[in-house]
Amino acid sequence: MAEVRKAQESSEWVEIRNSKIHQRGLFAKKDIPEGTRIIQYVGDKITKAESERRGVVHHEKGMIRGDGTVYIFTLNDRYDIDGDVPWNDARFANHSCDPNAHSDIFDHSIWLIADRDIEKNEEIVYDYNFDAASYKEHPCRCGSEKCLGYMVGAEYRSKLKKLLKTREKGKQAGHQKRKKQNAGGTA
Repeated sequence: MAEVRKAQESSEWVEIRNSKIHQRGLFAKKDIPEGTRIIQYVGDKITKAESERRGVVHHEKGMIRGDGTVYIFTLNDRYDIDGDVPWNDARFANHSCDPNAHSDIFDHSIWLIADRDIEKNEEIVYDYNFDAASYKEHPCRCGSEKCLGYMVGAEYRSKLKKLLKTREKGKQAGHQKRKKQNAGGTA
């Protein structure tokens, strides 16, 4: 059950430009005060079952294109918004581990909201809040000092940090073991 919405008028706050993070991004056209509803995330309103189906299709197409982008956003327990439509400029907001905005739902509408004052020309970024279960599928290029290299929500970062540290120790131990074996084998 797809609900097609009319074209979104451009937000007075943002414009789409090339991004250092990922291809294109949203940038402030003017200073944006903290708490401002910057832009609404719009698209087709779909059921969870349709969301699963489309998510797989979008992911497969994205892997072929090399961008891996899926623009499906959770609306509530029954519905999601598929933002992969030409009139959804909000889909260009990139993830960052040090965001200046967040998403929130008001009256069955998804909005990006400024977490702090955002300066003109600054890229609008928010935490996609992906869980740690499939972190390898979501590499992060935000460049933040807080970045672990993967798009994982703030609540999952400490868990992922521990996991990555454990894996790194395991790799180092394996490297040391191979180094000893090689040294012993050449004597």
